[in-house]
Amino acid sequence: MKAVVIGSGVAGLAAATRLQHKGYEVTVFESNSYPGGKLTQIESNGFRFDAGPSLFTMPSLVDDVFIEVGEDPRAFYNYRTLDVVCHYFYPDSVTLKSYPDRDKFAREVKDKLNVNGQTVARFLKRSERIYNRAGQIFLNNSLHKAGTWLKKDVLLALTEIYRYDIFKSMHAANEAMLQHPKLVQLFDRFATYNGSNPYKAPGILNSIPHLEHNLGTYFPEGGMYTLTQALYQLALKKGVQFRFGKKVSEIVTKDKQVKAVKTGEELTPADLVVSNMDVYPTYNKLLPQLKTPKRINTQERSSSGLIFYWGIKGRFDQLGLHNIFFSEDYRNEFEHLFTKKQICDDPTIYINITSKLNPTDAPPDCENWFVMVNAPSNEGQDWEEIIHRTRQAVVSKLSKLLKRDIASLIVTEELLDPVKLEARTSSFKGSLYGTSSNSKFAAFLRHPNFSSRIKGLYFCGGSVHPGGGIPLCLLSAKIVSDLVPGGQ
Repeated sequence: MKAVVIGSGVAGLAAATRLQHKGYEVTVFESNSYPGGKLTQIESNGFRFDAGPSLFTMPSLVDDVFIEVGEDPRAFYNYRTLDVVCHYFYPDSVTLKSYPDRDKFAREVKDKLNVNGQTVARFLKRSERIYNRAGQIFLNNSLHKAGTWLKKDVLLALTEIYRYDIFKSMHAANEAMLQHPKLVQLFDRFATYNGSNPYKAPGILNSIPHLEHNLGTYFPEGGMYTLTQALYQLALKKGVQFRFGKKVSEIVTKDKQVKAVKTGEELTPADLVVSNMDVYPTYNKLLPQLKTPKRINTQERSSSGLIFYWGIKGRFDQLGLHNIFFSEDYRNEFEHLFTKKQICDDPTIYINITSKLNPTDAPPDCENWFVMVNAPSNEGQDWEEIIHRTRQAVVSKLSKLLKRDIASLIVTEELLDPVKLEARTSSFKGSLYGTSSNSKFAAFLRHPNFSSRIKGLYFCGGSVHPGGGIPLCLLSAKIVSDLVPGGQ
């Protein structure tokens, strides 16, 4: 049987390999000239930048793709464990390091914030419990198949779900448990991992810190882009065919069954189609014969990102691989993102510097800065004005906190904004994670990994269940693979 995968993001690559292993003849159509979707790289004047996701957690989910098809993942890529998760900088010059060692992080919080270390330890133990219980429902299974709700572990999780703050906002839950405003802000930021607002998103999202602080964070040797290269090389080895520069214009159906995909005037027969494209344009552009489900049109989009890729002349010993410079007023920042659809004048700044661990990513005595601020989805704002204003604010803030004139150190610059993101990756309105999780029902409202109206049509990637980010995208590919019949 023949399967077509539309898009070669990490979910598309993983789904293609898994389907090939199940006996399908798989062809991947990618409109760009390269694989990876958001997980690509930029090279500029001797600097290399990971263009998209910069945080690597749960490497076992990447390894599972290789192991599933009988390959050793270490023959394709390797990684190291990080001793420090993130360097945090507050507006009043307080600094804090977070560690994957729960006790070590508790000591750091006690020393820097004068907060009882047991407060953090209890919070992280709770995060682990939420993940281990609620994750069984929301991450590893299709929420749209009756059999999911009859599984023993899912039934057990459901009996306890009321304990995990699903009816309380993430911020309210953090305030109750952590109390210290700096610590609350630190853990509120995990809402941004799926493009949401901690003042609205449910407290059950406090499962996310478990991935960093209990399970650990990692760095792929060579940078994040090596994950794309590894998954792409695996797919090629297993016989997956790739057609780059080929934009699918239609998924052809007949009698409520997938029949082919159309690229220009060319038809490619398909018994099965998996769309790794954002679900919104999948319906609106590729399925003209189908009415787009109403909830896709009405759900709030996730946040996006504004990223400056700066080649910096000089070194900053106080910075690590991951760095966060918090805003003074976090609530105001999210009010701007989701209500005003703007970037506030004092945004939280994230800096990723892979040359700290991979020195060849920058020339000698230089660093490659991936500088990101959260941005609203594209609603037709004046992005030229927003970018100019935000760049000035970022340079000013970093110069003040780092006590060096950052503007004079920038020797090369590239830019990614929501408009470019949408054009390059078909992410509707440039949103990074499809829809936001600013509702206690958000997980249930995400589009399923299959179509109930068209036989043979499936979906994977960050805009569908279970959500965005590398781990969840890989889980979506596995769910698809588990749903489809064998291809022999």
